[in-house]
Amino acid sequence: MIQHPGLLRTAPLQRETASSLICRIASRYGMEAAALRSCWHWRNHQPKHEGGACRADAEVLLNAAGRQLLAGLCGIEEDVLARALPSWARQDAKLPAEEDRVPTAVWRIGGVVAGPVAFGCRLCTARRTGTAVRAVRYAPRWDRVCVRHGRWLLDADPDQPLEYLGVRHLPEVAAAQRRWAGVVRRAVRAGAEPERVFALAQAVVARWWEQAYGWERETIWPRRLHLVAGGDAGGDLEWWRIVGRDAVAFPEVVAVAEVLLDPGMAELVWVDSGAGRPRALPADGMFCRRLGERVGRPWLGPLAAADHGGPLIAWMGGVIRRRRTAGGSPGWGDDPWWVRREHQPVTMAGQLRVLGKEKRAPGSGTMWRAAVPAEQRAQISSLVDGAQEQLIQLRGAQAGSSADVAQHLLRILSHSAALIDKALQHTVVAAVNAGVPPQDVARWAKLPPGPLADALKACQEAGEG
Repeated sequence: MIQHPGLLRTAPLQRETASSLICRIASRYGMEAAALRSCWHWRNHQPKHEGGACRADAEVLLNAAGRQLLAGLCGIEEDVLARALPSWARQDAKLPAEEDRVPTAVWRIGGVVAGPVAFGCRLCTARRTGTAVRAVRYAPRWDRVCVRHGRWLLDADPDQPLEYLGVRHLPEVAAAQRRWAGVVRRAVRAGAEPERVFALAQAVVARWWEQAYGWERETIWPRRLHLVAGGDAGGDLEWWRIVGRDAVAFPEVVAVAEVLLDPGMAELVWVDSGAGRPRALPADGMFCRRLGERVGRPWLGPLAAADHGGPLIAWMGGVIRRRRTAGGSPGWGDDPWWVRREHQPVTMAGQLRVLGKEKRAPGSGTMWRAAVPAEQRAQISSLVDGAQEQLIQLRGAQAGSSADVAQHLLRILSHSAALIDKALQHTVVAAVNAGVPPQDVARWAKLPPGPLADALKACQEAGEG
């Protein structure tokens, strides 16, 4: 136990997780993090990956007494910590009332608390604190380049050993991060949320990334990927494609965001659609041709135009509908920045779970668990179990008048069908998020593309509600 709290001052990093700060305080005192954490009363267990490793993106929420204790341990005023730590004043149902004087803490996943979590640059941490220890910070994906040290800082939520990728030999990656500030200003002027613009651009580029295996003329991404892999991705190409995607494709994400915010490019979409005389979007349209040129691939236009089920065509449809219904009441289908659930790119953590699943022997019984989070699996199982319980009740529902029996049977069958429909929706979403191609999911669920999209949207709205 520390006899003199605050003896060694430990300043927080901007947007650092409270869990990371506690670990750095322990390091300064020469303690194990677990020993220092014993100063708090914990209401739950530390989050871990399925293999048993502790999650780097774990976050800590504290009650008032717990926050006071942390401030004393690091020798920093509470108002300074409140400005630096996004989780500082977050409340939680498992925390006791604020007047409780027992320092109490609960574990949470950082991504749920305050957004994407990434590793910090150890060299920058050492420069600020004098110790090159691991730090974890909340950082959006448009702010992942440490320009000083030429590093792309990776997501902290996957179960993989790397904290960063070297991008010193890829100046276009840092240049794209500098250009993003201009994209933000343009988005604000256009009345669009920069976060949504980035999400759509990333969805478009991630879709291209998956298709790029079949692009014989694609040379830019393979070159960058081999460089971030240390010169040669070698036999671990699939692994490096997952881990390196966000860094390698970042310049294209920013370029696409610039295109989507360009009024002149939106005008080309309108012209391609026939303007006042509606027609199908052509494969050689001016918008897609110009888009290919602006991302450094003049040959990409026809390929992008032919991807009718992707987020780019969905954005173009939103632009066209908004133009044609100008002055009317816009619906969600007219919002060009809305990214459908099936278009949202699978995260690095999700892809690595799928990759690990595919490397296991068939029939091992761990594939579904590796790819789908436990919360989703439990929800699906609960829905199926509920439907099963309802159907079992039908065995004793055969006595009484015809009308009474029929009414009882139909009510139970209707309720069971509703539970099965919900289970279907959640399973569809889990499969798509785990990386199963939507066309395969539609075929297995016997859903055409329209109902499949409806199922994904319904489940998304239920989750948001």
